[in-house]
Amino acid sequence: MKVLHVISGGETGGSRKHVVTLLSKFPKETATLVVFQEGPLAKEAREHHIDVRLLPQSSRYDLSVLHKLVELIQHERYDLLHTHGPRANLYGALIKRKIGIPWMTTIHSDPRLDFMKSGLKGFLFTRLNLWALKKVDYFFAVSERFKDNLVAFGIPKERIKTIYNGIDFNETSPDHLLQRTHVGVNEDDFVIAMVARLHPIKGHALVFEALQSLPYRDIKLLVVGDGPLEEELKEKAAKLQIENQVKFLGFRRDIAAIYSLSDVALMASYSESFPLALLEAANERIPVISTDVGGVRQLIASKEMGWIVPVGDSAALAGAIQEAREKKQQLKQMGQTLYEYASSHFSLHRLYKETITTYQNVLEKHHQK
Repeated sequence: MKVLHVISGGETGGSRKHVVTLLSKFPKETATLVVFQEGPLAKEAREHHIDVRLLPQSSRYDLSVLHKLVELIQHERYDLLHTHGPRANLYGALIKRKIGIPWMTTIHSDPRLDFMKSGLKGFLFTRLNLWALKKVDYFFAVSERFKDNLVAFGIPKERIKTIYNGIDFNETSPDHLLQRTHVGVNEDDFVIAMVARLHPIKGHALVFEALQSLPYRDIKLLVVGDGPLEEELKEKAAKLQIENQVKFLGFRRDIAAIYSLSDVALMASYSESFPLALLEAANERIPVISTDVGGVRQLIASKEMGWIVPVGDSAALAGAIQEAREKKQQLKQMGQTLYEYASSHFSLHRLYKETITTYQNVLEKHHQK
């Protein structure tokens, strides 16, 4: 069985991590990753010895790449096409009739919100993505909530498989050389790590408002990630007079080290699937504060592991942050409880085995037609 995975290549968030970690488990000769641009994703994939093929485009509107994609599939006789993200989904829809093999996609985010606050262009891209999704043969949903969204969108539930994200968990917490002083915080500070691209859907502004409403200046927020809102968010932090509490660290590859020096991890998204960033926090044995999105309730299964707050509620976020600060002495035990639960339920091995089994089932049905 040979599978061709296709993704734009510009991703720096959860979908990037999902694709690289999953394909790292495949024997090299069975899986290939196609990207349309160089970036951290392609670089990291090569470091994991994944077979990466670059099909460069002059712009995202350059459709000459479609012929190259079809030629690659036919010449190397791939059995399955697996796309990730709106651009790859659109290309899958445009070549579907020519390739004659089953096509599936992983839904990493709510397709109705992928281009939020992007104006007319965002509206058009959303419509194109929703049109493309109607053409897909089979879906992986990264949470039950996303599966329900697809069913409501008109996709038959028998064509959707929920497979939660997974990572390789460390049995012992590794020693990290990064220290708090390296990122501008002190030993006595209450440190929150927020790992998310700087995009409206991630809720950074909401977190800033929550911070501003609290009287504690020892609370420090590590903002890890880059994106289109960087300058806007820096201006907002200054306007709220919390710029001394918010540390913009940009895109980082040492996420585990960032989590290891933090007291809690935080996610304030308006929509998510099953966030890998929170699994990485669990691996570093720190508890989590998160909005009630995607499969978060499957991860934070009890109050002994963290806090779940309503989406879009800065007051609830502030309350959870305050409670976590007050419970600082209990956070290590909460983090250990979260680690034990997550490592037994959301391993990378389970993700790989469930993915392979689904591939085999889809191919069997395809050959029976």
